[in-house]
Amino acid sequence: MHVELHPRYSDNTEAKRAGELISACVHCGLCLATCPTYLDTGDERDSPRGRIYLLKQLLEEGEAGAVTRTHLDRCLSCRSCETACPSGMQYGKLADIGRGMLNIEAPRGPVERLFRFSLRQTLSRPALVAALLRTGQLFRPLLPPRLKRKIPLRQTPGAMPVSTQPRTMLALSGCVQSAATPLTHAAAARVLDRLGISLKIASEAGCCGAVNYHLGAHSDGLDNMRRNIDAWWPMIEAGAEAIISSATGCGSILVEYGDLLQHDSVYAAKAKRVSALCRDIADVLVDEDLTLLNIERDIGRVAVHTPCSQQHALKQPDIVNTILRRAGFTLAKTRDDHLCCGSAGTYSILQRSRSERLRQRKLEALQVDNPALIVSANVGCQLHLDEESKIPVKHWIELLDPLTNQGH
Repeated sequence: MHVELHPRYSDNTEAKRAGELISACVHCGLCLATCPTYLDTGDERDSPRGRIYLLKQLLEEGEAGAVTRTHLDRCLSCRSCETACPSGMQYGKLADIGRGMLNIEAPRGPVERLFRFSLRQTLSRPALVAALLRTGQLFRPLLPPRLKRKIPLRQTPGAMPVSTQPRTMLALSGCVQSAATPLTHAAAARVLDRLGISLKIASEAGCCGAVNYHLGAHSDGLDNMRRNIDAWWPMIEAGAEAIISSATGCGSILVEYGDLLQHDSVYAAKAKRVSALCRDIADVLVDEDLTLLNIERDIGRVAVHTPCSQQHALKQPDIVNTILRRAGFTLAKTRDDHLCCGSAGTYSILQRSRSERLRQRKLEALQVDNPALIVSANVGCQLHLDEESKIPVKHWIELLDPLTNQGH
């Protein structure tokens, strides 16, 4: 698909990049059947191909309106379309560029801008997320059922390893995960410790940058990335062999630091190195000897929810299933695994009704084999599903946790 850039974009790097990305699209339509929002609305403007045409129109005409913004807002950025695309279209990158351009070309009203700004400033600050969550948990018993379900119960993470192991890896504890599901990081640390790996956190590191960047605030998102690189760099130079994420949503942007900062003369080389070191926790464990963990397996069938970020961004659709089968767990059958659960970062807040419909569809797909437990690899998906699920939803790493399995 050829794009003839409007003259006002002749020196715009992002517009040029968007044009290059669009050129890969052969408008075959194979992406439509994989797109959750198109399946939900039946409106082609809510499909990848439709949004590509809308962004092509922006690039060629030099302007866009609320219609383009609305249909791009409805995109989950699940990237399922990328997996289906025969020509390798990098739709996720195009959508991010489009959101940044539309913040300028089709600005929102003051109320909506303020809400999105507040959302970004809150969710990208772990301490603030923790303070708000603790307040919500304090008053949770007094809230109406619908609101109560949105506030996760407080977790007790348990003791962290104190020994120093021969191998060292760094961890991104995340913003929401560190506050809402601290057991995930603690379990990961204990599992890796049993396997001879010390998991360290750089206290100066913070938000991965996904919240800001995916909402079109590219400058703020890149600043998040630079701060993390600065925090990790001394440990990288000291020999840390990997940077581990136990939230696939964060991991999917960590691996793009090198690409997103490639034009930054100060950070380009460091960002490329950071991306090369980034690994999902599953990517580490798939090569390790799991017999060292002494796992309790008698828990019934486990339904694995593979987040879109793991399937389509990290391109590891079967890795958790592989690990759990090797560890001896019985996996439940599921269907429509390629379709998004509706969480998608801030999507469940900004597009609530559609998000809830997608969640209901996903829960039905996960429960066709009557599992005893649902596990996921991303905190947003875990919390989103658990809000309405009748059976427990956990992070899969908890199944391998020596503390949980041995009752210490």
